[in-house]
Amino acid sequence: MEQTVTAFMDRHGLWKENSTILAGISGGPDSMALLHFLHKYRQQRGWRIIALSVDHGLRGEESRLDAEFVESYCEKWSIESEVVTLDVLGWKEAHHQSTQVAAREMRYRYFEERMNHYKADALFLAHHGDDQAETILMRLARGSNPAAVSGMDIRRPFAGGEIVRPMLSCSKAQIQQYCEQHDIPYRIDPSNDSEDYTRNLFRHRILAPIKKEYPSFHQHAQRFSEALKADEAYMMGQAVEMFEEVVEYDADKQTAAFETERFLTYPIALQRRVYHLILMYLYQALPVDLHHRHEAQFFELIASSKANSSLDFPAGLQLTKSYGRFVVSFRSGTKDLFHYTLHAPGCVTLPDGSLLKATFTPHPTENDSRVFVLPLEDVALPLRVRTRKNGDKMRLRGMRGTKKVKDIFIDEKIPADKRQDWPIVEDATGTILWLIGLRKGETGRTTGESGSYLRLCYQAKNGEHTGGPSNA
Repeated sequence: MEQTVTAFMDRHGLWKENSTILAGISGGPDSMALLHFLHKYRQQRGWRIIALSVDHGLRGEESRLDAEFVESYCEKWSIESEVVTLDVLGWKEAHHQSTQVAAREMRYRYFEERMNHYKADALFLAHHGDDQAETILMRLARGSNPAAVSGMDIRRPFAGGEIVRPMLSCSKAQIQQYCEQHDIPYRIDPSNDSEDYTRNLFRHRILAPIKKEYPSFHQHAQRFSEALKADEAYMMGQAVEMFEEVVEYDADKQTAAFETERFLTYPIALQRRVYHLILMYLYQALPVDLHHRHEAQFFELIASSKANSSLDFPAGLQLTKSYGRFVVSFRSGTKDLFHYTLHAPGCVTLPDGSLLKATFTPHPTENDSRVFVLPLEDVALPLRVRTRKNGDKMRLRGMRGTKKVKDIFIDEKIPADKRQDWPIVEDATGTILWLIGLRKGETGRTTGESGSYLRLCYQAKNGEHTGGPSNA
């Protein structure tokens, strides 16, 4: 491992003399091998090393012992260390995120704060070649764009310094051998064996068989990553030039516009990247509900033979094509609009203070108009809770065909000013399931024979009823 890492650092210029280095250390074999490596070169390179150990508060006594283990070996090796305990479950609930996303966000916020505190030059992380291969496979399976599929960066700017991953050229097996050769102790997180987490599923069921047939697959994945990143950097430079030449961007009005005929004269590879640049400029932060399907819709709208048409994106962004001119801007009155992801189990708090909870149940009973239960196999998770869009339709329970949401509002005599922020629940495919307080829908996909159901419960602010009809 040592020879592989030093050659990798030489090739990518990762050595930096007399610098302050923070290292994310969990106590596992990967991070302990990294800590030992940094310790070994500390005097030669004039490094100040501070080990950061994060207890996410998810494994009780086990995670506390991990942190104490790291502290004890830092003391043995005369390395400065810090331990922090994070309330990941509290953050998860407050921000309606998955456990993994909440843990990562809190961890990196802590890293950023310590980078600023120490005025550190770099944060070293122990991601290795097998991690890189897993990341590439996962993102490819999810349908990510080329920039994301290229995997983790060897180095990237972070909190006034940079994140460095010097072990991306190593396999997990090499790291294990290094620990054995140098008698480096480590602790094992039992959750690494659980396939409840997507990464573990890919690690055990997909990457392991590939590595058995192709032991050097991690090296191929890293070479692929580096080549794709180099190509992407060049293409993005060309895309920025196209953006400046073609797109009329108004930062004050938060709009971007272009002539479709001129836009289409450029290669499709640049068109795709300019699409992403437009979104990056207009959104303060990209919505979690923005997916690759929106990119497909963007190009379908450009290619449409209709002279006038529009498309709604998350968070009130509207794309309008009118007689050859394409405008991307936020709709007026978007302050009342919302677009949330609802994980199951989980809940979201709507702007008016009402709650929508999603749980699993073996019982199909609905004993309240504010409760909606439907077969789990009928639903593509995660759900989305949003306000209305032009052209919204739903298939109503007990009726054939679909009906426009607009017509439902009219039938139920809902005032126009209340329709704008009325909550609508749809699944990951965009199928509307519930117009809360008004009508329930069905997909008609299955008969619910599996015996597993998704239970949605709506609670208005202060427990008030929505005022909808009895068949809500």
